[in-house]
Amino acid sequence: MSAQPPLWIRRLATRLRPGELSWDTPTLAQYAGDKWFAAHPPEAVARPRSTRSVAALMRFAHRHRIPVTPRGGGHGYVGGCVPARGGIVLSLERMNRILEINPRDFVAVVQAGVVTARLQEAVERRGLFYPPDPASRAESFIGGNIATNAGGPRCLKYGVTRDYVLGLEVVLADGTIARLGGRTHKNKTGFDLARLFVGSEGLLGVITEATLKLLPLPPERAVLAVGFGTMHAAVRALQTVFEAGVLPAAAELADEFTLAAAHRRTGSDRLAGCRAMLILELDGQPRAVREELRSVENLVRRQRPRFVQRGLGAAQAEALWSIRREFSYALRDTGLTKLNEDIVVPRGRLEDLFRFTARLQRKHRLPIACFGHAGDGNIHCNVMVDTGDADAVRRSRAALDELFQQVVAWGGAITGEHGIGLAKQRWWPLAVSPEVRALHRTLKRALDPKGILNPGKFV
Repeated sequence: MSAQPPLWIRRLATRLRPGELSWDTPTLAQYAGDKWFAAHPPEAVARPRSTRSVAALMRFAHRHRIPVTPRGGGHGYVGGCVPARGGIVLSLERMNRILEINPRDFVAVVQAGVVTARLQEAVERRGLFYPPDPASRAESFIGGNIATNAGGPRCLKYGVTRDYVLGLEVVLADGTIARLGGRTHKNKTGFDLARLFVGSEGLLGVITEATLKLLPLPPERAVLAVGFGTMHAAVRALQTVFEAGVLPAAAELADEFTLAAAHRRTGSDRLAGCRAMLILELDGQPRAVREELRSVENLVRRQRPRFVQRGLGAAQAEALWSIRREFSYALRDTGLTKLNEDIVVPRGRLEDLFRFTARLQRKHRLPIACFGHAGDGNIHCNVMVDTGDADAVRRSRAALDELFQQVVAWGGAITGEHGIGLAKQRWWPLAVSPEVRALHRTLKRALDPKGILNPGKFV
């Protein structure tokens, strides 16, 4: 470590446990960014082991007006945990214990640094179910999922992270420890303050512990992967499933560019020449799932698909999902930079969205790969750019401006899962009214009057 760090770092180190504060150059570089393109090194990195240490750090930072950027697993796509104003990165990685799994109350109590997939595996061994399934669940933390209100494919049927937050332990900007909500599945005692911190992107407080709702684990699951010759046929197939009264656990859709890239990566002959792909998951009781699988397969075959693959049971279902998990890697294989925009449109605008992005591709001469959560209109529109080409970068910005303007005009949202962070600051005034922006500022001032929590972001 540096022989002589600034005086404030030395003073803060005395208030924390040994080893909880670092300021060596490699560590600062490691915590300078996330999966987005911006990075800025902090002046110190704190990795506390307890809520008491978090509170001590926040009291010190509040007193001395030192910026603090809370950090989960660092797998965000919008620069949400980039320490834009330096100061301290507060990583929750060492607060990673599952404190309780209670099958009688159907709750889990976890520290913020618990990896999402680890919690899911632990509760499923007890016959329980924690449904939120962001693509990064093998690496992302529960605290980060809560701070961004993470979703995933299963949110079609089961909802997003906020629907499973019963209670939170939060350290406020001045070091106050607040326990919000509780462990009951109904609670109307005062304002729903726990939900205020869900999706707050580290701007209002530091989430240190969560009490989460669990469900019974569905005993059976099945997946259909269906390829189509047109996007119209794929969208129509999904609409037919909904019209029949079927609510899949997940419904994913991918376009031609994405499938061509996946074909090159995986060598799957099924994808050759495929212009759209729909993946549907069903779950529930074994007999009901088998009957529903047959019914849904008959429905989608009316649209004359190029192929239909079915998987019954966890192993076969995961085998079919594996190709979906290759999409992002396949796009990276192109050598182009993937600008991942997690926009949301009303369900009835799905086909309009795919037509619109096709026009954007032609107008701006840039590939745009679209795939994602078709069931709730949350499609990841990936503008593919050669960042070494200044003109291509300029065209990508113009394409994104048009994309977000059209999404907002349709009554959609500029982000469904990733948050605003740094990446979407440009479109924050487009997305919300002046009155709503003012309300955000009012809440921020009330909870963080000195503006030390994750400064430089959208509020």
